[in-house]
Amino acid sequence: MIVGGGPAPGINGVISAATIEAVKRGKKVIGIVGGFKSLFSGDRKKIIELAIDDVSKIHITGGSILRTSRDFPSKVKEGFKTLMSTLKSVNVRYLITIGGEGTLYMARWIEKESKGGISVVHVPKTIDNDLLLPAGMPTFGYETARHWGVELVENIMEDARTTGRWYFVTTMGRYTGHLALGIGKAAGATITLIPEEFREEKVSAKKVSDILEGSIIKRLSTGKDYGVAVLAEGIANKFDKKELIRYEVIEKDETGRVRLSDIQLGRVMKTIANRNLESRGIKVTIVDKNIGYELRAANPIPFDAEYTRNLGYGAVRFLLMGGTGAMIVFYEGKLKSVPFVEMFEPDSDKTKIRYVDTSSEAYLVGREYMIRLEKNDFKPENIKRLAVTASMKVEEFKKRFSYLV
Repeated sequence: MIVGGGPAPGINGVISAATIEAVKRGKKVIGIVGGFKSLFSGDRKKIIELAIDDVSKIHITGGSILRTSRDFPSKVKEGFKTLMSTLKSVNVRYLITIGGEGTLYMARWIEKESKGGISVVHVPKTIDNDLLLPAGMPTFGYETARHWGVELVENIMEDARTTGRWYFVTTMGRYTGHLALGIGKAAGATITLIPEEFREEKVSAKKVSDILEGSIIKRLSTGKDYGVAVLAEGIANKFDKKELIRYEVIEKDETGRVRLSDIQLGRVMKTIANRNLESRGIKVTIVDKNIGYELRAANPIPFDAEYTRNLGYGAVRFLLMGGTGAMIVFYEGKLKSVPFVEMFEPDSDKTKIRYVDTSSEAYLVGREYMIRLEKNDFKPENIKRLAVTASMKVEEFKKRFSYLV
């Protein structure tokens, strides 16, 4: 077994269930500590044997007893030969990979290159919930991350009300807004913004800030000087990098991708919104906060503890029944497999991503309860109050904000 990508609650549940089932079926189980990085370097000291006693109590714990790492396939072609030879040197016959889209890519690559020598099954995990699982099932780890995210945001909402502040809370979600929307909707945040609602390929930081400023003004017009906005970090991925570097130093992770969690999206939005509000004499206290690392290695809630036990058992059963080259999933009360070929775009060879469907009722219900500028706010009987609150003339307010609706 090997774990790749970022942590997600439930990893240990998969390791535990798979180890127990495989040992019961007479197999020797080894875990690769440190993810693919250990295999690329050929470090056999990082390969350990797992027994039932090692894993019997870990399914309710967070983190990963095998740790994890990130490495990008296009940068490890030379190391891939070392990876394959290392697996063969310890007589690996079956491989369970646990991870997100990057790990899925590696799983398919290993299965293809082994030419039948190694049977591979992938167990999908990511708190971003962006792998295309059947029947809308979440990736494991998402429900736990959302649960604890809601706890944090609810506390922040009470702090906002008590102190008369606004909070801009940024959550993880590199490409999609599932986690942000799930947290914001369940917690009842004032407004939640996700990348999927911006249809344009590139979105300006000013537009996102204008949406937030409009929400602040609308709340102020009703006598409320507080609120909480939940922002998906993937919004920053749609910004023009030349615009973004005016506000943030952009760093990259070990895969060469922009480290979105280090881009203080909330801080950028706070800077722009504060500048615009203060220019009109409006004083609002805005606090920016990131949550994500607090959620990734949490102890799994019962949903994920049970879910991952199903997946770990199913992965072993699939392999020992002769299966290979597929992802194990659980839905409609049954364990099923999805062939690797169905998980990749045929033209680009990229992993298929599950985006938030902004036309779905799940999104529309969340959108309905947000406090933000709507078409109705620009009717004559409503716009005057908003313009006065914003310290603007009616036509000036309309010109500035009407494009948002």
